[in-house]
Amino acid sequence: MGVFKAYDIRGLCPDELSPELALRVGRAIAMTLPGSEFAAGRDMRTSSPALYDAVIRGMTEGRNDVISLGLVSTSMTYFATGKYGLDGAVMVTASHNPPEYNGLKISGRGAIGIGLDTGLRDIQKLVEEGGVDEPPGGPRGKVTLRDIIDDYVDHVLSFAGEIGELTVAVDAGNGMGGHTVPHVFERLPCKLVPLYFELDGAFPNHPPNPLVPENLADLQRCVKSENAHAGVAFDGDADRAAIVDEKGEIIPGDLMTALLAKRLLKEHPGSAIIYDVRSSWVVKEEVEAAGGKAIIGKVGHAFMKTRMREEDAIFAGELSSHYYFRENFCADDGMIAMLLVLTMMSGENRPLSEIVAPLRRYHQSGEINSQVADQQAKIEELEAAFSDGKAFHLDGLSVEYDDWWFNVRPSNTEPVLRLNLEAKSRERMEAMRDKVLSIIRG
Repeated sequence: MGVFKAYDIRGLCPDELSPELALRVGRAIAMTLPGSEFAAGRDMRTSSPALYDAVIRGMTEGRNDVISLGLVSTSMTYFATGKYGLDGAVMVTASHNPPEYNGLKISGRGAIGIGLDTGLRDIQKLVEEGGVDEPPGGPRGKVTLRDIIDDYVDHVLSFAGEIGELTVAVDAGNGMGGHTVPHVFERLPCKLVPLYFELDGAFPNHPPNPLVPENLADLQRCVKSENAHAGVAFDGDADRAAIVDEKGEIIPGDLMTALLAKRLLKEHPGSAIIYDVRSSWVVKEEVEAAGGKAIIGKVGHAFMKTRMREEDAIFAGELSSHYYFRENFCADDGMIAMLLVLTMMSGENRPLSEIVAPLRRYHQSGEINSQVADQQAKIEELEAAFSDGKAFHLDGLSVEYDDWWFNVRPSNTEPVLRLNLEAKSRERMEAMRDKVLSIIRG
């Protein structure tokens, strides 16, 4: 089934992901994941209530007890799992995808992500081979309703230091940030300028993907018109946060990783920081300058969370604006990232653009996607063409030179290669970007 992806279940509703399929997945979760008490939450998509009811029914038919969280962000399901000592959670969401999509994000004990290599393949096998077409026998589990917003707000605010009277524009994109952000800001001295806080799974204003620059245009205009100190955009399930400075300039996720790492290393000197293979040289340089241990890792939340535990890392960050915190059960949370940025701005008492400026010292291509007939063949062709560089295969192909580097990764879901490239000058970046793309697309 094409809905089973590397890190979650996702597809068009109801053609690919139907309540009937969600029911069978719920039964499979109960039969494969260890434990008996799980949380379940959902986003505001129009297809989410039916999928939510179905997956809960399947889990209880498999004798699991389910704590029903209702409308929550994905980060809140991770929090619930860790805070209350549950055996895992299921979140009904398609994150940043268009409204016709939905999905299931599954986590295990300790908020560990369940991907194909950590349990999702077993769930897939049961579903595809008909092992859960009928409910298991025996008594059903029980469902308990629980409102966790106050506990969650207490938790995320525990990461913040003293925050001043800042003006902050927040674009919730009609996603779950519209539910969680007001509860946080009512306990801050900040002035909140809200954009698109109405929960609406049709996403009438713009797609809920803050990685696409066009989707940040309204936030950028709002920051400037309201003379805000910063702007924050959340994705559909509010686990990612993109930040813009007071000038409306977007701060890339890897530069935010460097900023947040420096902040956390002041409190946890010498700690390990994980960053993904697409990240700027800046991250490693800033972490090491702050006395931390910089460790490069694979892209994806399941890999990040596992590596954090292996290295006892205090923090991890991805180019995609996922930020993970050890004291948050090694899970990602855009709200915590936002609060740390506001704390940093308040403590330094200077504009965010000035804080970030020293990090903007290299030139990046951004992620460029190219359709190819044979992903592996193209990667081998690239490795041969750049054999004089330092190559490694942690996640796709990375090749590094003294004044530039690139990473090419195959998509898990489509015949696409994703290119990220950085150089010490814009001219070098553009020249090498065009050279690499000519091979990929040739």
